[in-house]
Amino acid sequence: MIAIGTRAHGEMRRRPIPVLNDTFFKAEWLETPDDPLLSPTAFLVEQPPNTTLVPHFHKNNQFQLFVDGSGTIGRHPIGPVTVHYAGAFTGYGPLVSGSNGIKYFTMRPVCESGMHTVEHHRADLKPGPRRHASSVPFTTLGSQLLSGLTRVQELVLLELAEDGLGSIAYSLPPGEILHSTCQSICAGQFITVVSGSLQMNGQVLKKWETVFLTPDETSTIMQAGVGGAQVISMHVPPMDPAFQ
Repeated sequence: MIAIGTRAHGEMRRRPIPVLNDTFFKAEWLETPDDPLLSPTAFLVEQPPNTTLVPHFHKNNQFQLFVDGSGTIGRHPIGPVTVHYAGAFTGYGPLVSGSNGIKYFTMRPVCESGMHTVEHHRADLKPGPRRHASSVPFTTLGSQLLSGLTRVQELVLLELAEDGLGSIAYSLPPGEILHSTCQSICAGQFITVVSGSLQMNGQVLKKWETVFLTPDETSTIMQAGVGGAQVISMHVPPMDPAFQ
């Protein structure tokens, strides 16, 4: 399966949403038909300045990619570009935005709406392993440095685990091929452009646009554009058997 999330789609599907006592904005960049096993989704959240999203959990594995602004998640500072992973039924937060607010993508292999606050939904927390991880911030290159690259640079943001969980940042010279590295065991791979552009199947993906690939899409050719590309790959592990 290949699914692509674009800025144009996100701009059409941007809307205000009430979150506790505040108003956030949510834009659906990647949408697929609802399916309880595989329905990848990616949406951009715009959290206003100096607001708090209380500790909560979701019923599916997810990545969050922080792309603008600043804040903290729990005790950890976050800013562009930071990767955060939270497994199903794993509480995380609070997510506190700084004086300029914060923007982040939430990406899941299975579509899910809403959140479950830890305070009010403890009875819904299924027994099983809790799992979360955060990366150090990844600094993107300016256009001149990016276009001048002569070799591929890799930075492991989250160490690859036996079940496929992991995240790697790639800096690609112009025209360089990016090969999928998703292990067969994982539930899929999100690849987000954070600088430059990436060409795939005749389509050009630019800043913040995303492709989702299932492990069987090994023949998919992804190539850096004329100015090079920086992308972040996020490998989603399968749902833990305790939660299936």
